[in-house]
Amino acid sequence: MRTRTSLALASAVTALALSAAGPATAADSTVLTTGGPGGTAVAAGDVLSASLAAGTKATLYSSSTGTSGVSCGTSTFVAEVLDNPAAPGVATESVTSHTFDSAGCTSNVIGVLGVTRITVDNLPYTTAVTSGGAVTITPADGSTIQTTVVLRTLLGSITCVYRAPGLSGTADNADNSISFTNQQFTKFSGSSLCFSNGYFTAKYAPVTDTTQEGGPTVFVN
Repeated sequence: MRTRTSLALASAVTALALSAAGPATAADSTVLTTGGPGGTAVAAGDVLSASLAAGTKATLYSSSTGTSGVSCGTSTFVAEVLDNPAAPGVATESVTSHTFDSAGCTSNVIGVLGVTRITVDNLPYTTAVTSGGAVTITPADGSTIQTTVVLRTLLGSITCVYRAPGLSGTADNADNSISFTNQQFTKFSGSSLCFSNGYFTAKYAPVTDTTQEGGPTVFVN
């Protein structure tokens, strides 16, 4: 009887230990994974990319509550993974490209006939992604986040330059997205037709690892 009891107790302890170990969770993985939360680690050097989420537009409005400004239906960012530590932690990336297709951009600012070009300057930017889903974009030391908008107006072409010290966004595993809401830029130069502040809003989804075969979506752990 004692032998049976000992064996039963040992089996129970073993089962409890295995249960505690359980399957891999987000805490056992890296900050960025593919295949799902707690999945395959994204390797340093991999290139991530995303375009605007289906049915959405990137906007740069003159106020955080207004609808006057510039709207674009096509935009894409590309970033290289620099570091992807164990979760919880902070993964870092280098944004090497952020483009807007002017053919899909419009403006409803009085006196503006169209959008000639939108350029994101001073690249690359550094992106930090936390396990909690916070996304922070910062420029190189001594630089700024800068966007140049060239508009066609009744008086000819004008160039508006907007700057920001950094941007804050949110990553969401529900649709593998990164969203920015009312990120404020201040006019650095340009004519009076250039609004004094620009509030940037955009949602990019899905974020994919283009280095890996099939371009799997990226999760944040």
